[in-house]
Amino acid sequence: MWKEPSAGVTLAEPGAEARLPQPAVVHSVEPGSIGDELGIQPGDKLLSINGVRPRDLIDLQVLVGEEELTLEVQDPDGTVHVVELEKDADEGLGLGFTEALFDGLKQCNNHCPFCFIDQQPPGHRRSLYLKDDDYRLSFLYGSYLTLTNLTAADWQRIEAQRLSPLFVSVHATEPELRSRLLVNPRAALLMEQLAWFAERQLQIHAQVVVCPGLNDGAALERTLTDLAGFAAGDWPAVLSAAVVPVGLTRYRPDADGLVAVDPACARRVIAQVEPLQARFLKQLGSRFAWLSDEWYLMAGLPLPPRPSYEDLPQEGNGVGSIRSFLEAMDEATRQLPTSLRGRRRVSWVVGQLVAGALQPAVDRINAVEGMELILHGLPSPYWGQDQVVTGLLTGSDLLAGLQGCDLGDELLLPAVMLRQGEPVFLDDQRLETVAAQLPVLVRLVHGADDIVAACLSGAVPVH
Repeated sequence: MWKEPSAGVTLAEPGAEARLPQPAVVHSVEPGSIGDELGIQPGDKLLSINGVRPRDLIDLQVLVGEEELTLEVQDPDGTVHVVELEKDADEGLGLGFTEALFDGLKQCNNHCPFCFIDQQPPGHRRSLYLKDDDYRLSFLYGSYLTLTNLTAADWQRIEAQRLSPLFVSVHATEPELRSRLLVNPRAALLMEQLAWFAERQLQIHAQVVVCPGLNDGAALERTLTDLAGFAAGDWPAVLSAAVVPVGLTRYRPDADGLVAVDPACARRVIAQVEPLQARFLKQLGSRFAWLSDEWYLMAGLPLPPRPSYEDLPQEGNGVGSIRSFLEAMDEATRQLPTSLRGRRRVSWVVGQLVAGALQPAVDRINAVEGMELILHGLPSPYWGQDQVVTGLLTGSDLLAGLQGCDLGDELLLPAVMLRQGEPVFLDDQRLETVAAQLPVLVRLVHGADDIVAACLSGAVPVH
């Protein structure tokens, strides 16, 4: 698997120059790593490995698996260095890169009316409008693709390099319905594609975005049942299915035929999927299909217990993520001090949809004498939604929702609201700009332990 000759573009091939990917630009170098010992620095460009230009991080991982390497590295001033080295087969170079793909992103060729990318206002950073449908990012990071834009070479590479599991947006298995939902005739090939994965012992995780009146009801039951048909045996082709509600914003096109999920709809979907879970558990030994936590919060019902999510195969898709966070908060607040010497007042901002579920943890923290944690559950005027998860709150939502509120001495801001690796909100406002307009210090928090530590920060606990 890791010796495939297709791991990049060989520089010596006739015509290679015309189809070369961009060089891999170094972003970081791990101290003490091979890259560090070689003197490679951020800004350097990795031109080739053993005469091959990698197309992406997957190729790069394949190429550096060799024990003997010849690297071509270019300095920012244009100087090219050729370095030969020997290493263990499982030893990496310790380099991080600015991009995962060196030959460009494969963008979506569908026209789903519920696509969140198309429901954004114009005028923001370009990356917000890129419609990712790239199987490599699916393999590397778990992003969802539709399988509609894969070329014959892409399918060959998935098989040759065993790029599994992939994460696939299914939405419906009935061919005509899926074609209609994705506005793409190639979407009708899904069941044949799932059979292709099964024949080659490759695997996927599936996602179904439920649009009321379009793919719910009987269509949803057929979809989950069809997917479960590929979930049996020692090497199931479909490992899990996530059922998530459609998200609609005020920027979506007029007359798109979409209906928002309301509490009654959420209760109907829960009542439909939970019996299917019980059936799958008997047939497959797993519940197989899971509802994202949003369904229960919108329905006003308690979240399922943690064991019902099994090994959390779809946590990154919001299935069990809030339940896991609540468990983490339970653990982080298990051994709180009885009181503080002095007084500590901080506020914590979250999406309005999750605020009610978090209140018990806030109450436990506030049981500490001298401690006051003020929870602010905010709607999103920016998106035109009252019930939103925390990650969708924007900078303008913060400024509007917190105006005139008691923020205590400090505001705890979940890092999930910011673009990964960059202090920018979804509405393109920068963290420092928003923070400068708030009357208190803003502190980023990354998880349950971080939140509890921030609450107690600077105070003297008394046990």
